[in-house]
Amino acid sequence: MQASAVRSGIQATVLSMKNVLVLGGTGFVGRHVCEALNRAGIYVTVATRRLPARSVQMLPFVTVVQTDVHDPQALAALVHGHDAVVNLVAILHGDRASFDKVHVQLPRQIAHACVQAGVRRMLHVSALGADQQGPSLYQRSKAQGEAALQSEVVHGLQLTVLRPGVIFGADDAFINLFARLQAIAPLVPLAGALTRFQPVWVQDVAQAMVFALQQRDTIGQIYELAGPQIFTLKELVQHAGLWAGHPRPVLALPEAMAYLQALVMEMLPGPPLMSRDNLASMQVDNIAACELPGLVELGVATAARLDSVFPLPHTN
Repeated sequence: MQASAVRSGIQATVLSMKNVLVLGGTGFVGRHVCEALNRAGIYVTVATRRLPARSVQMLPFVTVVQTDVHDPQALAALVHGHDAVVNLVAILHGDRASFDKVHVQLPRQIAHACVQAGVRRMLHVSALGADQQGPSLYQRSKAQGEAALQSEVVHGLQLTVLRPGVIFGADDAFINLFARLQAIAPLVPLAGALTRFQPVWVQDVAQAMVFALQQRDTIGQIYELAGPQIFTLKELVQHAGLWAGHPRPVLALPEAMAYLQALVMEMLPGPPLMSRDNLASMQVDNIAACELPGLVELGVATAARLDSVFPLPHTN
């Protein structure tokens, strides 16, 4: 047994997990979580708004169901018969109402559906920096969602909350986005350039989630999931450019210019690269509060470094 499965000298009890419902399973993180659950021999139901769900439907133990998880009756039917529910549903951009709907009301509805269906185990993915007094709607709504779940804990919900930092991986929309930008742009004007981040590898997060589901001593706990390195946003952008072979100058924007850039991006069609709420989030560093982040406690002895996934070219 791994050392992280023992706390205070008492051997942890392994929970039997045969069928797990994953909400948000078709996204970047969800795909890796479904793969990790499959490797553990666990059958997975993935809820999606629209079919096909090519990212996961070919996995051997995955069943994809088209449904609206915001519909209480549909959600209740979906939850029934599973050993646990994993909630990965989240948004990065939106107004107060949309953040409340996705980050607060939906977790509350999921937890209520679990209790009503007799599904006691729930794993909820929040975010590093979740804080009811945080500067952004995103951070506040994430913390409010965690608080909303506690109302069902008193009714028997066995809850574990994970707070990952910025998640990177070979198929991410973070490092790859900045790499693509530098392939076409002569320079990168950057808001929040000096904000510090502690990025974590998606496969480490997925492994930790499977471990957390199966260990009884993780119930009632909150874990911060962060990698072994801390970077400023500027350093992450520079790393992306070097990795892609298109390094460009990175221009740190002053506060007023950064606000104007975010405002303009919000007006463009499609999801914005940067919003004013994202900018507000970057008023505080996105790093773990504790010296020993939760990955170690969740079975990940050595977390991956950024350059192990996005290696830099060798220089003489």
